[in-house]
Amino acid sequence: MECPFCNLDKEESRTLRKGKFSTVILSNPRLMKGHCLVIPNRHIEKPWELKPDELQDIFENIFWVQQKLLNSLATGTDVRQNYRPFLAEGRTKVNHLHFHVLPRTNDDELYKESMQYEKNLFQDMSDAERQKMRQLFNS
Repeated sequence: MECPFCNLDKEESRTLRKGKFSTVILSNPRLMKGHCLVIPNRHIEKPWELKPDELQDIFENIFWVQQKLLNSLATGTDVRQNYRPFLAEGRTKVNHLHFHVLPRTNDDELYKESMQYEKNLFQDMSDAERQKMRQLFNS
């Protein structure tokens, strides 16, 4: 499958900002109005493959998008990056690293449809689990 982010939008109708190391586009398909993607210009799949200049440029673009959204569509934002090599590439999963920037409000579509149920998923961490996780990350 040809990478849709490496062959981005020839007429640039979705491109909002293009820099030396990353590009900001409107997400299509989108979760909500104003959903943007920040994409490294170099094709990579894993976040830890980013070079320092790319990482800095990506986060400058994430902050730029957040400020634009907060000045117009939203009272908050979510920033997400998913690394899921176990899923097949398709219309909503692209094997080119990207960061989602979502405009958020207290009663937006995403909250109403799914995230309101997440609060029931959060659990208190036991002492045993905390110790196990600390060992994992300190090894």
